[in-house]
Amino acid sequence: MARTRTPVVSGWFTEDAPDGGGFRLLGTRCSACTAVFFPREDAYCRNPHCPGGGDLAEVPLSSRGRIWSYTDGRYRPPAPYVSDPAVPWEPYTLVAVELEAEGMVVLGQAAPGVGVADLAVGMEVEVVGGVLNEEGGLTGVSGAAGATGTNAATGATDATDATDATDATDATDATDATGTVWTTWRFRPVGGAA
Repeated sequence: MARTRTPVVSGWFTEDAPDGGGFRLLGTRCSACTAVFFPREDAYCRNPHCPGGGDLAEVPLSSRGRIWSYTDGRYRPPAPYVSDPAVPWEPYTLVAVELEAEGMVVLGQAAPGVGVADLAVGMEVEVVGGVLNEEGGLTGVSGAAGATGTNAATGATDATDATDATDATDATDATDATGTVWTTWRFRPVGGAA
């Protein structure tokens, strides 16, 4: 039985953009003032200068942008944060990226293996799919240690993390695995720097 890939937040991204662009964040654009929003806005235009009367339409956002800022999380947050104290804490990198066409800044985690030493303000990055957490059991999977104990808040994942937007399948697809793979977005330097 295949694992179910489920977005952490429904409607915020797609692994198969309608324009053939692969993995993309999804926003909305107001037809009256052309303002773009992420996270998406489905009720009304948030632009205070909008003349009104426009419709909000879903649009795929730029797949690339430039680093605006970045930092790392090196400590386990205190309660009420939920984590298994028996599992070693794995630092993670947060990246604020100014999207190429929209000019808006979007926050996300860096792809696995990318740390602050690999990044610089102004560096070009691309948005890619990733795995935030996995639930359920695995059977017949070698090298899947930690698959049921992945830390959802840190994004620390095992070897089944799907970091390549063009290959959104992971190592568990060809196995007898059950459960849910919670997908999200990550940022990766362009040119395979990490």
